[in-house]
Amino acid sequence: MRPLFHPKLEEITVEGILHALSDPARAALFVEIVEQACPRNCTDSPTVRTRHIPKSTLSQHLKVLREAGLIRGERHGVEMRNAARCAEIEGRFPGLLRAIVTAHAIQEKCRGAS
Repeated sequence: MRPLFHPKLEEITVEGILHALSDPARAALFVEIVEQACPRNCTDSPTVRTRHIPKSTLSQHLKVLREAGLIRGERHGVEMRNAARCAEIEGRFPGLLRAIVTAHAIQEKCRGAS
């Protein structure tokens, strides 16, 4: 099995983060991972914003998030566990992820109210 690519902290860029989070499904998926206290199995997230996501699409979204440096994925047998790299990124770009997650919550609240 090929090793997973995780960029070094100094290789993570604001542009890469914003690109990875530009897709609404990926942004929602990332927020779900951030809100979890422990690493999350990729099979735990077959839905994003109440919409079913095929496993192949979910895998692609997780790959984009991982290669942007937003999450760390680890294989455990046949499962993949994903955890946010918020603490690391906070050291490099203070406040960036907090602002994005807060903005996403505000946006979702507005969507729910409409």
